[in-house]
Amino acid sequence: MIQAKRKTGLIFFPAYDWEITPTHPERQERLLYTQDQVLEEGLLDIEGIHEFKAGLASDEDVNRVHFCVPDVASRITHSHSISAGGCIEAARLVLEGNVERAFALVRPPGHHAMRVVHGARGFCNINIEAIMVEWVRKNYSHIKKIAIVDTDCHHGDGSQDIFWHDPNVLYISIHQDGRTLYPGTGFPDEFGGPGALGMTVNVPLPPRTSDRGFLYTVENLILPVLDEFKPDLVINSAGQDNHYSDPITHMAFTAGGYARLNELLAPDLCVLEGGYSIESALPYINTGIILALAGVDYSYVREPDLDPDQIREDPKVLDYIQELCDALLDAWRRRDEVVSSPNEFAERQRSIYYDTDGISETQNETLRFCPDCPGAFKIDTQASSGYRVLCVHIPRGACDTCRRQGHDWFDSANGRFYAAYLQDMDKDGYQINIL
Repeated sequence: MIQAKRKTGLIFFPAYDWEITPTHPERQERLLYTQDQVLEEGLLDIEGIHEFKAGLASDEDVNRVHFCVPDVASRITHSHSISAGGCIEAARLVLEGNVERAFALVRPPGHHAMRVVHGARGFCNINIEAIMVEWVRKNYSHIKKIAIVDTDCHHGDGSQDIFWHDPNVLYISIHQDGRTLYPGTGFPDEFGGPGALGMTVNVPLPPRTSDRGFLYTVENLILPVLDEFKPDLVINSAGQDNHYSDPITHMAFTAGGYARLNELLAPDLCVLEGGYSIESALPYINTGIILALAGVDYSYVREPDLDPDQIREDPKVLDYIQELCDALLDAWRRRDEVVSSPNEFAERQRSIYYDTDGISETQNETLRFCPDCPGAFKIDTQASSGYRVLCVHIPRGACDTCRRQGHDWFDSANGRFYAAYLQDMDKDGYQINIL
């Protein structure tokens, strides 16, 4: 019998009762073919690889991350709660020592869901990784620093948004250049908020990048950054739409490349995100990732139609990637030299489009830039769905001044808003005041 070097947990949740449309790329078959492959290849017969059941994320778990407008129940289905709950259960298994690594193969996905949620965007309603991260930080106080490495082909603009001001969560995204793909973000100058500069690292790769370009980036940029950051927990936001056969992207990664990436990255947790080549890619990619996580030989995992010469990128693309990685690593190492906001308050305005639900949103955010803590912030948000609300966030480790400022903002909200919302991370509190 084959023995896994590392005890590995798998959680499957295909969400049989949730789909955007019956023929939409984000549908239950994304996981059903993988489940079949796992059974056919006998992965669950390997000593040390075990399947576990998903849990259920509560409204409190969601509210720890999101301002759902008008409330959680109106924004999600039971399937979303189980998808996020599957991630929480994966984290629980690892942190309680039941397994060394875990892979949450769940849907619906989540990395396009931002802190404010008026609807669905990029097939995502709530951010399942972020919900898992905040559940971990609430329940395991020894976990101080967390790294999320997002390998989905689309930039995880939701995850970036949620942790933009957080100096203890490093978000790294390796994705197809936003000038050529939704959501059109994820550029090197998106480097983190004023109090968390360098805690966002974006690596926009040219279309048709293959294994060589991806793995060069991992070895020469991502691993050095992780080594210097020294996270207590590493999460792979494991989108699989960088595959050469994916129908809605334009990259050239392979199943073997994904397996090698996870071998190098050695994440504690993986969470399935995108990936829409349901038959030609996902079963092979997931098999490779599972074997790599478990420390089992994955060299035989290969797509039947793979022709490496056919998908190899131009040498000039590799030259570009090498220069990009050098520049990003230099910027990371010099992040403390970047001049932050000299003012007490920093503001940013954004227009956000919910492509799945057709909702337009405008946001005006004000951060109290604080030398003693990550800083409280408020978001004045108005959506074409009709809601204008005020959202106030008091961060973990908030100083007394930022705590007072957050409560002043919340208490002074007036009838211009439908409601005011307050997240208090240290107290694990969430309040809604209907105005």
